Amino acid sequence: MEFNEFIFKLEQRLLKPLPGRSAQLKMSSLPRIQELAKFYSREEFAKQSSVLILLYPLDGTIGFVLMLRPEYRGVHSGQISLPGGKYEDTDESLIYTALRESQEEVGIDPAQVQIIGQLTEMYIPPSNFLVTPVIGYQSSQPHFKADPKEVAKIIEIKLDDLMDKGNMQMKKMKLSVGFSLEVPSYFIDGNIIWGATAMILSELREIVIDIHNS
Repeated sequence: MEFNEFIFKLEQRLLKPLPGRSAQLKMSSLPRIQELAKFYSREEFAKQSSVLILLYPLDGTIGFVLMLRPEYRGVHSGQISLPGGKYEDTDESLIYTALRESQEEVGIDPAQVQIIGQLTEMYIPPSNFLVTPVIGYQSSQPHFKADPKEVAKIIEIKLDDLMDKGNMQMKKMKLSVGFSLEVPSYFIDGNIIWGATAMILSELREIVIDIHNS
């Protein structure tokens, strides 16, 4: 599907009810499901944050950007994530947060990004963040520049690879609680995308399937 046509159909689809938590949980480990079940009693204590799913033309198809976090003493050390971060009191909205953090982390130009909608918010138990995924697009491939303090590597993913069921695999990963567990993941170009990022992308994947089936 041509890029502009896809963006138009995606924007229209985002106006309808979202697949929601059921789509997210398709890429969730059992411990995460158990943690999410406890979440409803402490939602008011979660820290607000947002991430950006930035779609753009990539090698004749559609791509989006992820980033590898550096190794550090924290729960998301060395993980692959969407650009984004914590809402600050000076931010005018969670959309602004997603754009600001993405500019800081991977060097996007917010003025070039058109926002078309949001996905279902998701709670991340290890860091106590409530994350709102924001979807935007850019008509040309961005010139990314990683912040070395926050980004070890910029990873560009083709949407077609996300849709390929062969890239959905169980991988053994070390959880923040200290033990290893086989978890559902997207294994694309040698990159293991799991946890909250995989859950967010799972809902995007369901929406794209709806678009192709409509």
